[in-house]
Amino acid sequence: MSEPPTPAPPERTVTGQPDILLVLVDDMGFSDIGCFGGEISTPTLDRLGRDGVRFTQFYNSPRCSPSRASLLTGLHPHQVGVGILNFDDTPDGYPGNLSEDCVTVAECLRDAGYATHLSGKWHLASDMETPNPAWPTRRGFDHVYGTLEGAGSFYNPRTLHRGEDDIAAEAAASGYYYTDAISEEACGFVDEHVAQRADQPFFCYLAYTAPHWPLHAHEDDVAAYRGRFDAGWDELRQHRLGRLVDEGILRADWPLTDRDPRVPAWADAADHEWEARRMEVYAAQVTAMDRGLGQVLDRLEAAGRLENTIVVFLSDNGGCAEELDRAFVEAFVPLADTTKDGREVVAGNVPGVMPGDEATYASYGRAWANLSNTPFREYKHWVHEGGIATPLLVHWPAGVQAPGRLEHQPLQLVDVLPSLLEAAGARYPQQRQGRPIPPAEGRSFLPTVRSGEPVPERPLFWEHEGNAGVRQGRWKLVRKWGGPWELYDMAVDRTELDDRAGGDPERVAAMAAEYESWAARCGVIPRQVVLDLYARRGAGLPPE
Repeated sequence: MSEPPTPAPPERTVTGQPDILLVLVDDMGFSDIGCFGGEISTPTLDRLGRDGVRFTQFYNSPRCSPSRASLLTGLHPHQVGVGILNFDDTPDGYPGNLSEDCVTVAECLRDAGYATHLSGKWHLASDMETPNPAWPTRRGFDHVYGTLEGAGSFYNPRTLHRGEDDIAAEAAASGYYYTDAISEEACGFVDEHVAQRADQPFFCYLAYTAPHWPLHAHEDDVAAYRGRFDAGWDELRQHRLGRLVDEGILRADWPLTDRDPRVPAWADAADHEWEARRMEVYAAQVTAMDRGLGQVLDRLEAAGRLENTIVVFLSDNGGCAEELDRAFVEAFVPLADTTKDGREVVAGNVPGVMPGDEATYASYGRAWANLSNTPFREYKHWVHEGGIATPLLVHWPAGVQAPGRLEHQPLQLVDVLPSLLEAAGARYPQQRQGRPIPPAEGRSFLPTVRSGEPVPERPLFWEHEGNAGVRQGRWKLVRKWGGPWELYDMAVDRTELDDRAGGDPERVAAMAAEYESWAARCGVIPRQVVLDLYARRGAGLPPE
């Protein structure tokens, strides 16, 4: 007897509330993915970018927790208690806990009738042991699968929860890999939603830890990159620059920044095989993420929902130049001494110890982060372009006119929440639980997504660990903590090589005054106050 035919997915009009898939990756550089010039194989993301809209001047915050806080609340991280990371530095510093005096995009969308799901990294609660108001289950998410902490093993992650239940035993199973699990949980959510609540729109926040260190990846994925990075960082940066120009993402007259002076020329670097392996594993981590995202999109397409799904993709900060050693790992990162099968874990970047396996715990380091952030300088932590520039992809077949566009208008994280709420017909409230909340800081760029209509211009601001910046139109004022203000004309010098501060002191003074006014209004704690706090405690600076 033949099998009965598979029922067709329920028809769904594309004129109703769209489904929303918000995808955030961790520590990925500006030019790593294929449609932004990279060598890494990212067919899913390339499809989203080329069939949607690519934003070339979109900005995040330069660190994991602050970016998440801003993305989810439409406010600057200092306003919601997460100015550095999820460390409790009260009473003098930030609480490191998502404030109750703000509303999340999940809360707003749930109030507008959406089912809400988180799959992946949270990193917005200082207390990761006892459920509290900063946990995602209490900030608008009906279904939660993921980790509360910021970094850890991909083979056996800590703080893994389903809802508010600790499910560490699931990660202890043989063959577990966190990136795959994040994707599988999102696929399961889509399947269950389509089967049981097909008429209800959903919001899925898909927050991968890839490609954050440690370098952990499937060996088959790593093998696919063998030889791809053997030319070394110098030659590959030049190739990326050419592809970025060819794509129209960069202007041909913006020069490539010099190699980081702390990085040797590839020809002079020791142990080429080990160095190339580091980048191969990093690329494999991105590939696993891209493949998993593709599986989620396949589910949506099979259900007939992809046409009216807004997919937003971005990274939380620029490439990470942190070099891990045993002392750093042992002091700050909870780490198992042995693998699931009893092998000793080698902590830190040890030349000759090939990363990728569960028995290693390494990062790809400054030289490859310099490649990831091509053509910019600096990295995660800083507010020069290498720390805060992210590729932003928006894909929405039912909503994007003239797909395949590049949009060059400067925008930032606080603009995401109002854009999604406008698309969903959702309201941003004036209160949460009877207490007033700040108005959203950003502006909706939905008209830009739909048709290219620009958002009214206004200043953009950043601060992290004393590194500060403001962008006003074509001008960007930026400084490192303890250093002088630098001024760049981003229309002709986005790679920040020609400092105009000395020749335009009036502009510097005016923009600096704007920054100081913003910092006071948004509750930026002066860096020296934080450093004094750590000094009194006799502790080093908290790491990622």
